[in-house]
Amino acid sequence: MEQLQLQQVRPQQHNPYAITPATIQEVRTAEGTEGVYEAEQEEVGTASLVSSANQTRKPFIEANTKEATMYHLRNDCIVPVFSKDNEITISHSNFIESVWESVSRLFRNETISEPDIRVSHVIKGRTPEAIHKPVKELIDADKTIYYERMMFCIEIPSITEDICGNRLNLTIGGVRSYNNENLYSKKGLEKFKVFIGFKNMVCCNMCISTDGLCEEIKVTNTSDLMAKVIELIVSYNAKRHLDLMRSFQNYSLTESQFAQFLGKSRLYQCLPNEHKKLLPSFLMTDTQINLVARSYFHDEDFGVDRAGSDLSMWKIYNLLTTANKSSYIDNFSERALNVTNIAEGITRALQGESNYSWFIE
Repeated sequence: MEQLQLQQVRPQQHNPYAITPATIQEVRTAEGTEGVYEAEQEEVGTASLVSSANQTRKPFIEANTKEATMYHLRNDCIVPVFSKDNEITISHSNFIESVWESVSRLFRNETISEPDIRVSHVIKGRTPEAIHKPVKELIDADKTIYYERMMFCIEIPSITEDICGNRLNLTIGGVRSYNNENLYSKKGLEKFKVFIGFKNMVCCNMCISTDGLCEEIKVTNTSDLMAKVIELIVSYNAKRHLDLMRSFQNYSLTESQFAQFLGKSRLYQCLPNEHKKLLPSFLMTDTQINLVARSYFHDEDFGVDRAGSDLSMWKIYNLLTTANKSSYIDNFSERALNVTNIAEGITRALQGESNYSWFIE
């Protein structure tokens, strides 16, 4: 099945390849606005919500992030404005709600988990009444905060697949970085990133493919944002992505080839620009490559076994996605996609077909 077929799915007959359980059509509103999607009128059930608040789980991103809740974003954080016209930005909570509503429309029969939210780079301020207070005298009511960067994931655990004994759940998420906005100007197009892929539940690593990432959505309102989110979800080919990841089990690197890969990855950062342009993009940092090397020996799930046998590309792929957790929020999704491209490229290089062969020669 080359393209995802949009079809109804009964509650007990989940098909991981048909990821939209309702037929979707584009609807023009009474005002003539395009790009708003709704499900056909035929009833297909209602998505059920699963709370993950009490579940202890590894974070999908680490770096300098911390966990946040929707309540905190709505009630404890201010919303930045464009300073020249005082127009409000689309808040982090509105972004999450827009994606949530889009997912709920498309996956009406599925189980949907609460958003898992991570934030970083807190921006602190004061209320007018506290301007002249010493820092040590400030109380919570005197402080204002918002987060420059935010990332979230919404899992659909009822759409799942098994690869090499690892459960993968369909996951939709988004990234917002206010540092990409010019808040000193008038209100204009605001930038967002949205992705859809699979989360490996063994390690909570995100797996993103080329058609599962929209790196730059530019909108001025949540209606247009929802339309772009739905467009991405509908265009995502889950079967092709899963088949690609499943194929990683069929190829492996020897310890010598793996060491060559690590060494060439380090060399890549120092290549002259004219040489680097001849090679495929490699976005991982030296620190992350060091993490991959360490995990090769110490990762219980994806490291080499005591016998020192060859390491499958599936395990190498997961070592790379684990290292990507150390990325900052605004670099995470691009590097996650790049990791998929690297794993696919090395797999092709083992067949003598790819310019990624430079990394293992």
